[in-house]
Amino acid sequence: MTTVQIVDYVEQGQSLYIQLKVVDAEAGTTVEGEVRFWGELLYGELIHEKKSPLTEEARIETITYLKTHFGR
Repeated sequence: MTTVQIVDYVEQGQSLYIQLKVVDAEAGTTVEGEVRFWGELLYGELIHEKKSPLTEEARIETITYLKTHFGR
């Protein structure tokens, strides 16, 4: 099971910057990074399809959690 911990976040205009820590249970790793919502769109290497250090399952769970948590 993937655990997502929001460390900090700040809203600036349409942008929302989020510092988070993700425990990827499948890979047995913990990854810290930053992602950004610009309106409804979510950006960042942490959740990027090809650049993410997370397993696919953890990446999808992280995206789902962030969209639900911030209502975007």
